[in-house]
Amino acid sequence: MTLALPTTAPREKRAGAAAATPGQWVVALAIMAFLLVALVIPVSTVVYVAFTEKGTGAFTLVNFVDFARTDLFVRATWNSVWAAAMTVVLATVLALPLAVVTTRYRFRGAALVQTLGFLPLIMPPFVGAVAMQLFFGRNGTINLLLGEWFDISIPFMEGLNGVIFVEGVHYFPFILLNLSTALRTIDRSMEEAAQNLGSSGLRLFRRIVFPLAMPGYVAGASLVFVKVFDDLATPLLLNVKDMLAPQAYLRITSIGIADPMGYVIAVVLVLLSVGAVVLSMLAMRGRDYATVQRGGGGLDTRPLRRGERLIAWAVVLAILALVLAPHAALLLLSLATVWSYSPLPDGFTLAHYARVFGDSSLYITNTLLYASLAGLIDVVLGTAIAYLVLRAKLPGRQWLDWTAMAAVAVPGVVIGIGYLRAFYGIDVGGVPLATLWIVIVLALAVRRLPYALRACYAALQQISVSLEEAAENLGATKARTLRRVVVPLISGGMLAGFISSFATASVELAATLMLVQSNSDAPLAYGLYVFMQSPAGRGPGAALGVIAVVLVAVCTFLSHLVVERQHRRQSRDVAAPTIPGATG
Repeated sequence: MTLALPTTAPREKRAGAAAATPGQWVVALAIMAFLLVALVIPVSTVVYVAFTEKGTGAFTLVNFVDFARTDLFVRATWNSVWAAAMTVVLATVLALPLAVVTTRYRFRGAALVQTLGFLPLIMPPFVGAVAMQLFFGRNGTINLLLGEWFDISIPFMEGLNGVIFVEGVHYFPFILLNLSTALRTIDRSMEEAAQNLGSSGLRLFRRIVFPLAMPGYVAGASLVFVKVFDDLATPLLLNVKDMLAPQAYLRITSIGIADPMGYVIAVVLVLLSVGAVVLSMLAMRGRDYATVQRGGGGLDTRPLRRGERLIAWAVVLAILALVLAPHAALLLLSLATVWSYSPLPDGFTLAHYARVFGDSSLYITNTLLYASLAGLIDVVLGTAIAYLVLRAKLPGRQWLDWTAMAAVAVPGVVIGIGYLRAFYGIDVGGVPLATLWIVIVLALAVRRLPYALRACYAALQQISVSLEEAAENLGATKARTLRRVVVPLISGGMLAGFISSFATASVELAATLMLVQSNSDAPLAYGLYVFMQSPAGRGPGAALGVIAVVLVAVCTFLSHLVVERQHRRQSRDVAAPTIPGATG
């Protein structure tokens, strides 16, 4: 799953845009109100508390001075930056060979490799942390075998090593997807020109191919870097507390929402996340990556010689075995009677699944409700924002897109802290608003809005404004044109956006961990975290994790299916354009 940065609407579509109607103003104001309540006010509250003196409310920098003078917080900052940087390095090591082999060579099974390489993203990282401990932990399968055979032990999962290992394996598909796409769209003539000048092999890749693919790599790497700051549960489950996200969570939950230091840490998290995105954009600034043709036919692929094919398969299989190990461990754990201090489980049972469906079905029910509502909200808002930006002449409409996309750079723990501070003092029937389950839905919706927005935006960009003008010329009103022409044509993008939002919201934990006040309101990700806290609960937790992985996998498959169907439909529409429902 990739996210493109918001761009300015094409000029030709602006020229065809009609003057803003009162209805469009109402919709724009409603969207602004939602973004204000769900994103701007909570984040602004966090920033405000961080810069004010406790008790007086006066502006102060003393909170940040205290932060800088506290060894724990300084260490947590450096640990977070180090973990994010090393995660990018590990993710690059895993993604680069797979991207190169499957795009530059005639490699049988390339599509399967790309598909399997995407699978780590459909497992929550904190679930992967528990699963990877079974294989790579101090008493995991690998170290038990190494100790028995060679009397050695490798600290794969110790301290920050474990965090980097888990998150590198989990997030490397972001680099794989972006880099593979970039390599496929390089103009073939660039490579041919370099070869004619005598460049080949590693020199060709290092001096020509990889620099041309740098925009895709930087996009994936920056996303990996930011996602590490967003991950709260993985460090907590690995007992690594000297990182920023765990420290923010522990300050708020142990001392309370009145403690300013939790807000200072949250502000630092936002600054680091935004800084990473800005730096990635500046790194690409002033450089020309354009090619002569659009895509240029892609890089020239060549067959592998026998020795090269053996090496390629060895590398690919080794990487896939590593990145798919958490899935195998999770499945084994969900079926294991006992798995402790042994390379494999002692026996197998379905009792964990029976317990999950019997005692923990509420987690699944809540997840379906919350994720469905969040996905519906995101699709409605995403469609509305895309239409206003691309079709209306509202002044400042681009800010709707930018504000909605800003949620990408705001860690979930910051959203959770902001909601607690902003809404806890508001009573609804004598109950604090921040404790109601609807606030969880609100947090999930604003966190996943960028995914649905980009899907709807891309779908609408591919629809010519002339179709709407033709419908209006035939007598359809603006509202009827929107309902009978625009929505049917972008329905594939809307559905893909809903599925993307639903799937990712289903396993969101950072924000929900802050907002869940009672077990009856807890979603599946929260239940997973609770189960994984104790060894006795890890069997049912693994069963619940398998259910989560299957749920997200099905949604991801449906999303790809919808996108492909939409592409085929648009191809037919280009061949024989129609205006559905313009007069009917």
